Amino acid sequence: MKNLLKYTATLALVAFALLTLFLSSSIIFDWFGIRAQEGNYVLIVVWANFISSIIYLFAAYGFITLKKWTVKLLITSLGLLVLAAIGFIIHINTGGLYEPKTVGALLFRMTVTLIFTFLAYLTTLKWNK
Repeated sequence: MKNLLKYTATLALVAFALLTLFLSSSIIFDWFGIRAQEGNYVLIVVWANFISSIIYLFAAYGFITLKKWTVKLLITSLGLLVLAAIGFIIHINTGGLYEPKTVGALLFRMTVTLIFTFLAYLTTLKWNK
């Protein structure tokens, strides 16, 4: 059961990381015309997603090798996303343009990161004693 959780979580985290890396880097570097399709994106959120995607890849390695620092990495990513959410709120309150879908996407990413953090806790700290 532990191995199934470990491999499933790792695979899901890698997929989530690669999707996030592709989407955020496409906006930052304007690949494939995706930047224009995104409308009023908020750069602080995009950069937080980009950095988090890289953290997710390192965390996936930590998952598969049962490294205790995996939890710290994912907490760092969650903290970064919370800071981006604060920046996003400030951006909105100062009259900045944004896409309403960004609110849901940011909440979804924070929730998913929290779930991966909990799974990392289970697989690398609690069950690996």
